Parts: sequence; structure tokens; C-alpha cells
Amino acid sequence: MQIEIATIGGYEAVGRQMTAVKAGSDVVVFDMGLNLSQVLIHDNVETEKMHSLDLIDMGAIPDDRVMSDLEGDVQAIVPTHGHLDHIGAISKLAHRYDAPIVATPYTIELVKQRIQSENKFNVDNDLVKMGAGGTMSIGDSGVELEFVNVTHSIIDAINPVLHTPEGSVVYGLDKRMDHDPVIGDPIDMERFREIGREGEGVLAYIEDCTNAGRKGRTPSESVAKRHLQDVMHSVEDYDGGIVATTFSSHIARVRSLVEYADEIGRQPVLLGRSMEKYSGTAERLDFVDFPDDLGMYGHRKSVDRTFKRIMKEGKEDYLPIVTGHQGEPRAMLTRMGRGETPYEFDDGDKVIFSARVIPEPTNEGQRYQSERLLKMQGARIYDDIHVSGHLREEGHYEMLDALQPRNVIPAHQSMEGFAPYVDLCRDEGYSLGRDLHVTQNGNVITLVE
Repeated sequence: MQIEIATIGGYEAVGRQMTAVKAGSDVVVFDMGLNLSQVLIHDNVETEKMHSLDLIDMGAIPDDRVMSDLEGDVQAIVPTHGHLDHIGAISKLAHRYDAPIVATPYTIELVKQRIQSENKFNVDNDLVKMGAGGTMSIGDSGVELEFVNVTHSIIDAINPVLHTPEGSVVYGLDKRMDHDPVIGDPIDMERFREIGREGEGVLAYIEDCTNAGRKGRTPSESVAKRHLQDVMHSVEDYDGGIVATTFSSHIARVRSLVEYADEIGRQPVLLGRSMEKYSGTAERLDFVDFPDDLGMYGHRKSVDRTFKRIMKEGKEDYLPIVTGHQGEPRAMLTRMGRGETPYEFDDGDKVIFSARVIPEPTNEGQRYQSERLLKMQGARIYDDIHVSGHLREEGHYEMLDALQPRNVIPAHQSMEGFAPYVDLCRDEGYSLGRDLHVTQNGNVITLVE
């Protein structure tokens, strides 16, 4: 059976992930993502109103025209989790393929919301829910799709595995090796080890290289929770304003902030459109149990009314948990820093960033500007209360040892970002041009003729 892999997006920079695997005459597409930084550098861009070709030219979504080089039928579109760099282009591209979108329940719900916001295309692909541990047949040639549970900075994430007669293709993007997560089950390393030993073994492993150059292991989310607890209790006696921000999609972190707000005697409130969307969806699907009186407000008028109430009743009684950890221009914290909300900072007020700056020039510049604006208003910054959602060096070694793949394809980085992972793989006996395939967007790798 012929096996080909089209590396469509995410192989020259982080963002707009998309990969297609052809097994015989059947094709499975993994991810259809957005490169948010390419959108943010343009003022007032509304992607839901733009045509896909314009977004491709902008470099915001994958250029999927290479799919015409794969002589096969797309049987499934499989987003691995709900981050926009993995689902953000589904509303622009999925309608081109007569195939269902198959994902975990939380991811499917976020995809559905993304499709409903689309103003250009009628995306009516079937939406199929499949949980971690689930399997489904692909085509009629003995190919099977399996979801393996992984831990990441968003709930309900999986690594999909395509089992073929030539061996398995493991799409390994976006995970950390968390054996003590705050929400959900630990990463299923036992299943990965089984896959490495079964049948023809692992033909190819496509891996996220984000932290491959960082030594040691990525800490568990439970470590970030303890760090956050320490910081929150250190400001327990402060009688002024405290504001916190984190990734809106990081439900475990949001829940920890809500929990510790209560411990220090403050009423938490979630503010910002994406904060309301991600947390509201997680609560509705029973992934998290928030207090009954937790307010979630996304619409600007509702947010501003809440800020007025906080200022009237006393900042010392509340913990606003807001969007804007990367300094996004229209996010809530950025508006607060510019003085565009009824919330007023006083000298000494605390702003807790339970997130790191994504290492990309646009984000770094926006975050710097946001922090400067906050400091000009007298705010004190608590930074970097976070753990990454991606594997470090030792996690990568452990995955290679578990899977024993015959071929490795680095992904989710620039060429420069691939280098540490390439060195790591070479230490394990892989060789460039033989079984270690450094590629670019738009290429097709033939593994089995």
C-alpha cells in the first residue's frame, strides 16, 4: 500500500497546522489551523468575513492546493484539539472536502462555533464525536483511525494514529507528558508503547518540536497550580485591585484561578468573549464544575457594567479573570491598560499573568506594550506563572523510545526551530535524508511506493 504524507501547513512556522496522510486511495487530514500572528499584524481584520484565497495569500491559513497532488479521496478531517492554530481554518477549507470532521466532544463543540461564525462559506460537513480510546474504519482497505489521550494546555486533546498495513502513522502534535493533570486523565503512555510494538510498528511519527531545545521534562499542570496558589496567597492581604489573565482555552488554569480567588476572599468573574466561550462550553459539556454564582461576560456592554459594579462595590472584593495575556489589541486587559474600561488601576494594584509570552515577534511586541501601559497606571506585574503545554527534551526521548518509529517528521516550528529536534533524533540514530525528514509547507513525502 502506498503511503504519502503532505506537509501542508505548520512546517515553516508555528501556526496554520495542516497535514494529510494518504494510505492507498484513502486520505485523512489532520488539523486545519490559523496563523493568528499573520492576522494580528493587520488592523481590524475580521477573518470570518474574508475569503479563503485572501487568507492563504496573507499566510493566515494553509495553502491546501497541494492536496490535488494526492490521488485519493479524503475520508476524514481530524482536528487534534481546540486551539485556533489547529481548528481556525476549518470554516474556510473544510467545505472543499466531502468528509466528516472527527474530533473529541469539546473540540467538536469549538469547531461548531467556529463554523457558525463563518460568513463566506456554507460548511456542512458532518461533525462526528469520538473520545480518546475510540477507533473508526477509514475506507475499505483495512485502515483504522485511533485517538490516544494526551495532555496539553486545553482539555480533551488527543494524538490521532492512522493504522495501515504498512505500519502506523502517529500524528504527535501538541502535548506534554503530564501524569498528574488538574483536569482529565494522564497521557496514555501505555497505549503509545503498545502501538510501538504492534503489527508492523510505527511507520512514521510526526512531532511537535516547540520545546525540543529545552532540557529536562515539562512540569505537570499541578506544578503550575501550586505556583499560582503561592502567588495568590502572597497577595491575600492586599486591599486593592487584583486582576488575573491566562489563556482563555486553558480551562484547568481558569479553574485554579477561580478556586484560589475564593480562598483569598475574592469573588472571581470571567471577562472577555473568548473567556466566556471556552469556559462556558467546558461547563456546559461537564468538563468542569464552576461555582453557581460565577459570572461570565463576553459582550462589551456586559463587561463594562461588571467593571462599574466592581468599582462601586470595591475592587478588594473581586478577582477579574480577563483575556489579554499576549497583549492582543482588542482583548480585555489591553483595553484596561489603555483606560478604555470603567476599571481604574491604583498604584500597587496587582496584575497576574498566568501565561508566558508566545515567542513570536508580534506577540512579544504587543505584550511589552500592554505591560508598559499597565505599569504607567501603577500596576505591579506578576509574570510567568505557567507551565508549557509542549514536550521538552526528555519527553521527546521518551516518545521516541516508546514508539520506535521507522521515520520521523519534525513539525510545528520554523527551520531554525527544527534544529534542536533534529540533533535529538540524530543522537537516537536517525539520519537526515534517510529516515529523518525535514520538510516545508507544500511538500509530499512518499514513505512507501
